Amino acid sequence: MLLHSSVCDRRMWDPQWPVLVNAGYRVVRCDFRGFGDSPVADGPYSDAGDVADLLDHLGIERAALVGASYGGQVALEVAATCPGAVTALVLLCAAMPGHVPGAALRSFAEREDALFAADDLAGAVELNVETWLGPEASDEVREEVRRMQRHAFEVQWAAKEEFAPTEAQVDLARIKAPCLAVSGAHDLADFREIAARLPKQISSAHHLELPWAGHLPGLEQPDTVADLLTRFLREAAVRD
Repeated sequence: MLLHSSVCDRRMWDPQWPVLVNAGYRVVRCDFRGFGDSPVADGPYSDAGDVADLLDHLGIERAALVGASYGGQVALEVAATCPGAVTALVLLCAAMPGHVPGAALRSFAEREDALFAADDLAGAVELNVETWLGPEASDEVREEVRRMQRHAFEVQWAAKEEFAPTEAQVDLARIKAPCLAVSGAHDLADFREIAARLPKQISSAHHLELPWAGHLPGLEQPDTVADLLTRFLREAAVRD
């Protein structure tokens, strides 16, 4: 199950899902509410609950979860709530339930809010592209992120009423599946610190920092990340 960043939608996994299919995996990817082809919510909801419901709807009892940024936070919530259903976790520059934003992340949020208040949607899109993509991202990737982020903003902007997803209080120590917490050396300090801290909270986790990466390594060096995913998932299956 591939869970996207809130800067993107399910299309961010276009470089990786065919590689995983060719490696023998059944691959599921989804759009969170208000992203890609999913409409905004019409009432209170939980992204982690939606993911669990989707797996149940598809008859999938156990799955590996791969989450980028906010998708990583959702993966952590699912794995902590239903630890027996998760066979492996790969967290790419993940957010974390209950994380208190540091100075850099607060500054980004304030700049984004100011652009929204000024009705400068284009400026907010550019702020996200500049903030979240590292130096390895090509012009084509930057344009793809620009399209995904703008579409999400437009869908959410047009909503008559927007419901924020509920965030559960979870005990990460309940997670027993093999976990790889990846950070990018060019990312904001919050996400680097989260990845470095996760092995202290999840006994099965280990941390890997990519020296070339920003916040979205799966887009910045897609082949490298596809290889990383297949190798880790293969090793996790052996341990499982």
